[in-house]
Amino acid sequence: MAAPQIHRETHRVPQAIPGVEPSRRTGRWVAAASRLLTLGEGNLFLLLAVIIGLFSGLAVVLFRIAIDWTHWWFLGSSLAPFRTRLVLAPVVGGLAVAALVMRVFPRVRGSGVNQTKAAVYIYDGYIPFNTVFGKFIACALAIGSGQSLGPEDPSLQIGAGIASALGRRLRLSRERVRLIAPVGAAAGLSAAFNAPISAILFVIEEVIGRWSAGVLGAIVLSAVSSVVIVRGFLGAEPLFRIPPFRLVHAAELLAYAVLGIVGGFASLVFVRLVGPLRPRLKALPRWSQYFQPAAAGLLIGVIGLWLPQVMGAGYESIDEAMHGHYSWRMLAVLGAFKILATSLSFSSGAPGGMFAPTLFIGAMVGGAVGGIEHLLFPSLTAPVGAYALVGMGTLFAGFLRAPMTSVFMVLEVSGNYSIILPVLISNTLAYLISRRYQAVPLFDLLARQDGVDLPSMEEQREEPALRVEDAMRKAPALVLRGEETVASALAKGAGLASGRFLVSLPNGEWSYVTKQDLERQAASSAGGNLTPLSRLVSETRLPYFHPDQPLDVALRRLGDCPEAPVVHRADFRKLQGVISLVDILRAYGVSPSALTTQERWS
Repeated sequence: MAAPQIHRETHRVPQAIPGVEPSRRTGRWVAAASRLLTLGEGNLFLLLAVIIGLFSGLAVVLFRIAIDWTHWWFLGSSLAPFRTRLVLAPVVGGLAVAALVMRVFPRVRGSGVNQTKAAVYIYDGYIPFNTVFGKFIACALAIGSGQSLGPEDPSLQIGAGIASALGRRLRLSRERVRLIAPVGAAAGLSAAFNAPISAILFVIEEVIGRWSAGVLGAIVLSAVSSVVIVRGFLGAEPLFRIPPFRLVHAAELLAYAVLGIVGGFASLVFVRLVGPLRPRLKALPRWSQYFQPAAAGLLIGVIGLWLPQVMGAGYESIDEAMHGHYSWRMLAVLGAFKILATSLSFSSGAPGGMFAPTLFIGAMVGGAVGGIEHLLFPSLTAPVGAYALVGMGTLFAGFLRAPMTSVFMVLEVSGNYSIILPVLISNTLAYLISRRYQAVPLFDLLARQDGVDLPSMEEQREEPALRVEDAMRKAPALVLRGEETVASALAKGAGLASGRFLVSLPNGEWSYVTKQDLERQAASSAGGNLTPLSRLVSETRLPYFHPDQPLDVALRRLGDCPEAPVVHRADFRKLQGVISLVDILRAYGVSPSALTTQERWS
């Protein structure tokens, strides 16, 4: 018996991307699955989320192993590599990475976040599967050889690429393939962070920008299943060993407020260095791009002769900073040179992520601020490591401008809810400072530099929403009730010029009646005058709205209705105003005459 169809609409990839037509032959396992799972596409989407999480978790496990193996191959297993290796390893790695990016995998450039957003909003969720291989190999070489980049953002794109390939293989509908990439992104980021809540929030906050029950369920399933795989292979230990924390005096919150201010300005320095440097290097002749990662690697290697901690992702150094292994002077120096090293690596075109460097810089800045404050105020009870932990979220909020993710990331990593007040104060100040002095968030800035206009999630969050109360007019002088008779209604409306009256029905619904309807009913029979209005308008119902509802909801639901009532939420029969299509257009700044002009043009 033939396998049932999983869907009706075949996904079609945009013609602007060559060589992406999916194979029409599904594999044997797909056919078997479709025979066994007589599921609708919605349920299949949730099942696929779990499968995507499993594959993404395995891919991230292999990715981390590949980074460790590459690091061992380039720099050896010694805690103090030879000085020659420290200088030459990032140079050789940069040459190899540049050759791969320029000749074999041109789509792997960048961190992976904007590339995933572009797949969702421009290419209907399409990510070539060779991008997954390219990102895996190039980033393992770059990070393992000492480039100052991290694995989290590439893991996000690797998971999104796996999800995209699986969705196309199953020939899901276009909408499902568009949404399946963020599901894979959450799985990849969750596996890399070993923190599913933070990954879920980041994908919703920065990739898709909206909450939806179906999408949220799939994202949660994929994130959880990927973390289960990672913990099964690499253990359940958190990414960092967290120092103990206890807030003794409320006055200590001022110390974290200072950290928020310092972290906000540190994030500005970071953005102002990456932002201008990247387009300038990209504008150089094409042949120079083969050598830019190697040149950046040479400078990073020279820095590494004195500060090897700035090379690579730097997880071990973050852990050491949180346990007081560095003086405040050393922490400040490491934070400053990590900003420089990361700016060089990322701007040169080496593929890799910004998450780990941001956490590194935040930990160093936080530890340095905490160390200075302990010198000035010895009565502070929180250890320097607590400031380093809060600093990680502070830089994340200021540099990457993901405020919700930054808060929950610290809570999830620390497992200590008592740190919530310092995190909220410090992160909020850093975010506000960054918004005040840097109008465009980093990811939006990078997208515009690449000539891509991706939706700005921050702009969408900050844009004031128009509501029904911004467009509604005053309620009419006469509102009829469904219990009234036709004769009573005619008497009330006798002196009014309006030929249409709103009718409030006993069950809270609304309708309308015209003067002609009333006169026709009154003349129809001897008892027509005594007919209740609720019987006269039994087949006509109007949509009703509340003043606080978004105006676009009214625009969608109004339909062909000439005008609709705006009612009180606690009493549906209490009229607060009326709204029409003309009112909505005026609120949006559109002249109703523009519709007539548009009709002539069309």
